[in-house]
Amino acid sequence: MITLGAVIALCQSTTGAAQANDVPPERLAARQWFQDAKFGLFIHWGVYSLLGQGEWVMQNRKMTGSEYEWLATTFNPTKFDARAWVDLARAAGVKYITITSRHHDGFSMFKTAATPYNIVDWTPFRRDPLKELADECRRQGIKLFFYYSQLDWHHPDYWPRGNTGLETGRPARGDWNTYLNFMDRQLTELLTHYGPLGGIWFDGMWDKPDADWRLPQTYALIHRLQPAALIVPNHHKAPLPGEDVQTFEQDLPGANTAGFNTTEIGALPTETSLTMNGAWGFNITDRNYKSVSSLVSTLVRAAGAGGNLLLNVGPRPDGTIQPEFVERLHEIGRWLSTYGRSIYGTRAGPVPPRAWGATTRRGDTIFVHVLSWPDRILALPPVGAHVRRASLLAGGAPLAFSETTAGVTLTLPARRQDEYDQVIVLETTSGRD
Repeated sequence: MITLGAVIALCQSTTGAAQANDVPPERLAARQWFQDAKFGLFIHWGVYSLLGQGEWVMQNRKMTGSEYEWLATTFNPTKFDARAWVDLARAAGVKYITITSRHHDGFSMFKTAATPYNIVDWTPFRRDPLKELADECRRQGIKLFFYYSQLDWHHPDYWPRGNTGLETGRPARGDWNTYLNFMDRQLTELLTHYGPLGGIWFDGMWDKPDADWRLPQTYALIHRLQPAALIVPNHHKAPLPGEDVQTFEQDLPGANTAGFNTTEIGALPTETSLTMNGAWGFNITDRNYKSVSSLVSTLVRAAGAGGNLLLNVGPRPDGTIQPEFVERLHEIGRWLSTYGRSIYGTRAGPVPPRAWGATTRRGDTIFVHVLSWPDRILALPPVGAHVRRASLLAGGAPLAFSETTAGVTLTLPARRQDEYDQVIVLETTSGRD
């Protein structure tokens, strides 16, 4: 008898063989690791944190380059503790961290020879927090990705200007190739000075969507320096050659509720990036925090669509992470300690995300995530295999179910008030005995 798991493995191996024609095995393995990881921590942190108004404060308050340069001289996050950050990530159950190495303000949060405008040479802090974080991530077994902004409101050679950063006082001239060379030089530093990386997370190409970003050259540079490093571009388009992950900002894959993401989903692994309140960078007056129930729901729906959740925190300017973020991350970690088997290492289940929840699968096991359903009876369409047993993931108690050609009907237990997600385990075989 051929099991459902065997059929899936055969499909995956066939797909993998086709991909292997132009993608080296190191990157194929890295893509699979990424799909298995399912949960990452996004960190937006930089000079903008000082003003507590989000990461776009330079643009929104029409600050000039010289004003922002002075602000940068006061950045001194003396309470930054890489171990505390990675400890929190592990407690939350995340498998990777993506942190801003350089945001749209053009300030480098790492030691770089390409410009003195960096945290080591420009500020009283005089330390490289990304090096400390990279070392701690490696010690604790967390993969590290570097966010890198292609958009720059500070560099004079970001020319012609794009749609943003028009009031920073830069001269109306510049050399685009010089700027691209600057970016490649910094990327070379990031990929050679910080050990093995999970990859590079690009953002900002949407500022000049019709420009020649010289992507083939930059992508080839990245993959030459670190063959297993993944390229994750937040350009809001369908995947381009050389890219490894399709990411969706503030949206589940293909949903485009934000209005700027593409609805086209390619064949690459997918990721949803999400804020815990309304801002990516520290915003002291933004108290619109998402509930733990909402965050777990997004994690489940992302996994049900076959993708990852990259959940953001914006640390304070002193280097600490505010308690509202810490509390939510700890609670998600507690939930994953019980239900992680239904998230980590899974792929999209046979029933796409619905209003009531989602399904995930691993081999012949299907996990039914009931996020919101008022009744004790839940009817599913056919799941593509014969269900031989249904049980609760937490505790293993068996559940009554019936199966016909129309689908599978589950009898759910009473729902607890504090239960974010009722997770049902369906053990299946590919054919009827």
